[in-house]
Amino acid sequence: MNVAELSSLALQTFLTMLVVMDPIGLAPIFIGLAGNRPSFERRRMALRASLIAGIIILLFGLFGRALLEHLGISLSSFRIAGGILLFLIALDMVFARPSGSKETAEEEQEAQERQDISVFPLAIPLIAGPGTLASIMILAGDAHGSPLLLSAVFLVTGVVLLLCYLALRLSGQIARVIGLTGVHVVTRVLGVLLGALAVQYVADGVLELLRGGLKTGLGLLRAAGLA
Repeated sequence: MNVAELSSLALQTFLTMLVVMDPIGLAPIFIGLAGNRPSFERRRMALRASLIAGIIILLFGLFGRALLEHLGISLSSFRIAGGILLFLIALDMVFARPSGSKETAEEEQEAQERQDISVFPLAIPLIAGPGTLASIMILAGDAHGSPLLLSAVFLVTGVVLLLCYLALRLSGQIARVIGLTGVHVVTRVLGVLLGALAVQYVADGVLELLRGGLKTGLGLLRAAGLA
């Protein structure tokens, strides 16, 4: 491992998590769900949601690969599935459509009626949604068991979580400064970046599967004395 590999993974983690969690996009949603509540209660919900989402992301990053192995799913296959999911989320972001992977209409209605929205829907699925969990498992797999690389992935993810917390805390100011149009512009730009990352994940997963199949084929040929 070298500095270039560390910085590359850290940058990839930052861009991926920034796009998937979308701190700017959280602000208007938070206002819609909790805008009529006292400021101290909004601060408490923002902090609790960020902490709970962080714990969930950490658990998936640490134990997600073991879960995949237990289920007999290769990281390459999961990388392809995660890339497809992220691409669908990216399409919703680019076209400014409500994403079913984040929250359904029924869940949004239920959230409006809940007293505490910090766990649902803020922590799950708005911050630690399927796209976020798929991304952290892929990025943790890219660390290849290196404690330093894995620490970098979690540290950078923690920085993005902090940005999400700040976005929730300052949601009123953000909405006033950039407005709904500004939120849509930022979301569309991030959606394009997420689409590119999603395609890269799928391409990497396909290449890994092809390499694995090629190695298996060569092994069988050698065992049969044909290679």
